[in-house]
Amino acid sequence: MLRDDHAAHWMGLDVLVDEPGHAVVSMRVRRDMLNGFAITHGGFVFALADTAFAIACNEDDAITVASGADISFLASTVEGQVLTADARRRVRRGRTGVYDVTVTDETGDVVAEFRGRSHTTRRPPLD
Repeated sequence: MLRDDHAAHWMGLDVLVDEPGHAVVSMRVRRDMLNGFAITHGGFVFALADTAFAIACNEDDAITVASGADISFLASTVEGQVLTADARRRVRRGRTGVYDVTVTDETGDVVAEFRGRSHTTRRPPLD
């Protein structure tokens, strides 16, 4: 999945953990990720969390996508900071799942909390 994720490559995301139901992804905030107040644009924080969520919920050969997500921004960050998103499966039943993602800065302070809902769209063909 990530091999063809052009957005993740452009953002410079680094996958630190890729396990079934769990992923950790980091990103250094660049100047071109800042909004007009010189703080990290919320869309980039969301994209970081969403990518960790995507890795955590695509734990097998099935194709799983987001059916919805919410984020709470708790602190602002600035250029040069390293943000880390830790995604964990809360529950997976049938074709749906719920995942929580905590985004922290390099000091461990929580900057955002994200909750994603997944939907498995299809399974690959049987051999």
